[in-house]
Amino acid sequence: MGAVVQGKSMTNDALQTLIEDATADFALGDSALAVEKLSRATATAPHSFEAWHALAEVNFSLRHYDAALEAAECAHRINPADLFINTTLSRIWMEKGNKPKAEQFGAQAKILGWKDQLANPDAHRDAVS
Repeated sequence: MGAVVQGKSMTNDALQTLIEDATADFALGDSALAVEKLSRATATAPHSFEAWHALAEVNFSLRHYDAALEAAECAHRINPADLFINTTLSRIWMEKGNKPKAEQFGAQAKILGWKDQLANPDAHRDAVS
């Protein structure tokens, strides 16, 4: 199953490559290209949690908090039980000055972390909580 935009299909592998390329671009300092690629990924595959989450993180790093929040909320709608998107939302709301919202998402992330520890105790055996 692939993503479709303007009659053109993108395979899941091509989508993943686009997200990885954008992440590399950002790591190498080309923020504008990273945002452009991730915006293309989310337009092509609006149900891609990974694309929305990456776009949220890049915008957060650029201090574009409104854009980060919009992308993070899209990712959260797709997968509200993801520990990392809840953490991302907590960080964004803290930067935007809404401590109650930040604490709400931070608490959710903590609960999801505990659930993961209970479900996968071997993976967390040497971890510090």
